[in-house]
Order: sequence, then structure tokens, then C-alpha cells
Amino acid sequence: MSTWSEFFLITATALVLLAVIQAITFAVGHRIGRYNVVDVSWGLGFVAVAAAAALLGSGDASRRLLLLVLVTVWGLRLTWHMYRKSLGKGEDPRYTEMLERAGGNAVGTVVRKIFVTQGAAQWFVSLPIQVSAVLGPTGGVGTVVLWVGVAAWVVGLTFEAIGDLQLRRFKSDPANRGRVMDRGLWAWTRHPNYFGDATVWWGVWLIAASVWPGVVTVASPAIMTYFLVYATGARLLEQSMSERPGYPEYQQRTSYFVPRPPRSRDPGR
Repeated sequence: MSTWSEFFLITATALVLLAVIQAITFAVGHRIGRYNVVDVSWGLGFVAVAAAAALLGSGDASRRLLLLVLVTVWGLRLTWHMYRKSLGKGEDPRYTEMLERAGGNAVGTVVRKIFVTQGAAQWFVSLPIQVSAVLGPTGGVGTVVLWVGVAAWVVGLTFEAIGDLQLRRFKSDPANRGRVMDRGLWAWTRHPNYFGDATVWWGVWLIAASVWPGVVTVASPAIMTYFLVYATGARLLEQSMSERPGYPEYQQRTSYFVPRPPRSRDPGR
């Protein structure tokens, strides 16, 4: 089988798997009356694609296994986190606002705005994994690029996991009710989890880019970053948080996305 035929087999399989996952997720969300359950299946979709790429691809076996392990660790951690986060809660305000802007929560609107969009995004963002699965071994300077990608993945997962843990512990303390989380990583960026997520996917891309033509999939991490910063992530969360007491002051002293040392609380210092 030619490289292109193999790639088309992988990408078609990925589309089918993602369609099935999104259909099941929609059915569950429709039954329980909230569609933020799609966040739980977000990571699982990438794990499914990475598994299909690893099994169906005939490219460098060590890189296929590496990407499968990295994506699985990231995806299962995120799935468990989102499950715990949404358990017993109502609809995410982001989805409520999105559906209101789209004209309501009719089934067609829900499927189109949430589930089709999420599935298409999963397929596109996972293109580096799909392409890498059919490419030959990494060598020369590409080896350096690969390990820089692994390092970026580690940094991203660390930011994402620690940020989520710090926020969960903060919210679990009754003394913090009504207060803005501005400690730990949250003092360096208002969205350490989203920053970490973006960094993970730039790391995945670098691993794929370690051998030509993996580099051409650069639009995938760029789109993921766009979603996390502007489309469905940080921007929508900022809109819902901006009215909370203390949040405007938090915005003034803390970086929006890329971490940097926090500004002093006292502008006179």
C-alpha cells in the first residue's frame, strides 16, 4: 500500500471513529439534558485517533508508539478531569451562550454547533498524528526536533494538570467561596490549563515535524491554539468571569495566556 493510500485509510478511520464518539456523546447529552458532556469525550477522541494511527500506519514504529503513549496519557487525564468537573453540575455557561446566539437548543442546532464542530476540530487537530504514522524514521536534526517536542509536551501537561489540581483544591475550600483564584500557576497566567493544552499540541506537532513532510501540518496546533484562546476557551470564560468581584483587578495584574511573572497588587510599589 502506498503512503498516500495508507494515510487516507487512517484519516477515513479517524473520521468514522470520531463520528461514532460524537454521536454517542450527543445521545448521552440529550438524555441527561446538558451538552457539556462533549468535553468529557474530547480527550477520548484523540486517543481513538492515535490508536488507529498506531495500528494502521506502517511508518516509524517508535514514533507511532511515542505519540500513542503521549496522547493517551494526555487524553485520559483530561477525560477523567472533565468527568469529575461536570459530575452533578448543570450546563456549561459557554454552551448555553453559544446556543442562545445560534437561535436555541433545537437538535439540529446542537448537533451542528457543538458536536459536528467538535468532531471536525478533533480530526483536524489530530492530523500531525495521522501523517506521522505513515512517515519513515526520524534522523539527524529531526531527532533534536522530536525531543524538543517531547519537552514541550511535558511542559504543557505539567501546566495543565497542576493548574487543574490547584483550581480544584481552591474551589474545595469553603473559605474561598466567591474569591478569584490567583495563586500558584494562576498567578502567572489566567488560563494555565488552556496554555498547557496548547503547548501539548505544539509538542505533538514538533514530533510529527521531525520528519518531512510532518511540518506541513502546522495549521493543526495553530487552530487548536485559536480555539483555546479565542473561540471556545479563554475568551468565552473571560466573558462569564468579567462580572465577578475582583476579576477585573486579577486581569490587570495577570497575563492573559502566556505565563509571565505577576504584576504587583499594589500599583504604588
